[in-house]
Amino acid sequence: MRILGIDPGYAIVGYSVIDYIGNKFNLITSGAVLTDAGVSFPLRLEKIYRDLDEIIKTYKPDAMSVEELFFNNNAKTAIHVAHARGVILVVGRMNDIPTYEYTPLQIKQAVAGYGRADKMQVQRMVKMILNVDKLPKLDDITDSMAMAICHAHSSKFAQKL
Repeated sequence: MRILGIDPGYAIVGYSVIDYIGNKFNLITSGAVLTDAGVSFPLRLEKIYRDLDEIIKTYKPDAMSVEELFFNNNAKTAIHVAHARGVILVVGRMNDIPTYEYTPLQIKQAVAGYGRADKMQVQRMVKMILNVDKLPKLDDITDSMAMAICHAHSSKFAQKL
């Protein structure tokens, strides 16, 4: 199964594509869609859509895993992330990709075996599970890797959106 993991945002959208075959993981690609703060918000959303659409068309994932939105103290930021998340869900739907969402607790449980694991524990497990020498500098990319791993470990129980 090929899984596209997405860490939603509007300035940075982390993405990773992994193959999960016979309990073995293979990282195919990872990166971030970056949008410029000086650009209008609708154009930022359009860039997210276009870039993810290209990633989907290039790597042809079987499923997409997206983090559920969690409440933020800054309402404006939360609303912007919600808009970006909506665009992410639409791009998956427009490409007929089954899309699944997971809470931060579910992601930590699936990756580190403990729902209250800290960021460093999750990062160490992502590095070990994917057998990579080092993780990307952007946490958003590492988080997208964790999203994909979470779906691989949870896919038989997951509810499609």
